[in-house]
Amino acid sequence: MDRLRALEVFVEVVKRDGFARAAEALDTSPANVTRYISDLEAHLQTRLLNRSSRKMSLTSSGEALFERAKSILDDVAEAEAIVSSAALQPHGVLRINAPLSFGVLHLAPLWARFMRLYPEVQLDVALIDRVVDIVEEGYDMAVRISRAGSASNVARKLATSQNVLCASPEYIQRRGMPQTPAELLQHDGIGYSYAATADEWHMLDAAGQPHSVKMPCVMHTNNGDTARAAALGGLGVIWQPTFLVGADLRAGRLQRVLPDYRMPDMDVLAVYPSRRHLSAKVRVMIDFLVQELSGTPPWDRTA
Repeated sequence: MDRLRALEVFVEVVKRDGFARAAEALDTSPANVTRYISDLEAHLQTRLLNRSSRKMSLTSSGEALFERAKSILDDVAEAEAIVSSAALQPHGVLRINAPLSFGVLHLAPLWARFMRLYPEVQLDVALIDRVVDIVEEGYDMAVRISRAGSASNVARKLATSQNVLCASPEYIQRRGMPQTPAELLQHDGIGYSYAATADEWHMLDAAGQPHSVKMPCVMHTNNGDTARAAALGGLGVIWQPTFLVGADLRAGRLQRVLPDYRMPDMDVLAVYPSRRHLSAKVRVMIDFLVQELSGTPPWDRTA
């Protein structure tokens, strides 16, 4: 039995919710699909599918195998793509989506270097803070800042950025330095409109205990640079990633608030539709970004 083919057939049966539809997708006969499933169950000595004339469902063993089999098939497809795309010269238009502030501060300085390495690639970069549908809107890949990864696409981690609470020295001198999360309720916040938790600010103390505050915000914005400018102007307290405010903290233009409390880190991700048939231009861009942002990322470097 070709076990890899059997896993592919099994995954397709589950995804298509039926033997006939799986056979059509795999360009084979329903009899072949049935044979592969039967051979796989015999090899594993367990039933994977409960099936009747009307309904099909996974057994507990089938559920466990389905998730692992999908991962195995993705790994095989990625390995094949690496070999096949290695022989291709990256070329053509590469459409990239990225968040506005991150794109301006940390990606824009890299594009000239990338294009000198790959002169046959033409970049088309769109900076948009909202989360786009990569496939629907015609992008080859996106760079995203996220705590949750990507449910509908494949993601590769490029770097990490710490979220921090901060305010200008002038604001802290005028309003005082809060000592506990609860004391933030006596301060003015600057809210980020796209935050998943809205004005509910979450943090952990040194012992790992969670704290949350419904922050009273005097201003909201959907752009991190605007929030940063408001904080620099002494308007209130912000929480923003170090990729945006790291230089201000090092220069003393902003000051950490509640430095003994930690907010959840953010992952910088390269997101693309699928490992299967990944084009050479996307692959070299992802590898390039990994190399440029690896180790201590630029926003946390002191020199």
